[in-house]
Amino acid sequence: MECIKIKTSKRNELIDITSEIQAIVSKSKIKEGICVVYCPHTTAGITINENADPDVKSDILNRLGAIVPENENYSHSEGNSDAHIKSALIGNNQTLIVSDGKLQLGSWGGIFFSEFDGPRQRQVLVQLIKQ
Repeated sequence: MECIKIKTSKRNELIDITSEIQAIVSKSKIKEGICVVYCPHTTAGITINENADPDVKSDILNRLGAIVPENENYSHSEGNSDAHIKSALIGNNQTLIVSDGKLQLGSWGGIFFSEFDGPRQRQVLVQLIKQ
């Protein structure tokens, strides 16, 4: 298992971690298998989406903010209920296929760490399973 350290700078942001994940795959020398990317935080997540147009990231964050506003009448006393809900919607892991030593993401795909309660120091865990 490998661990990627991430320092976020905003309350809500999507951070591209594709190159870090691919570096772990390349270093492992695994040619065929599975890559599991896991976020152990309950106010953050992992998503795969378009990585060519930065407007996609802002559209995702804007829509999540509209669906789950920060200042609502939540019962959770820590003031970050919206972050927990956004994390539940996005999910905390992604499983990717590794073929010929490369992540299979498609033409425009990228892997994003999704921060909803920043800024914070975070980590992402990566587990490779060789075929």
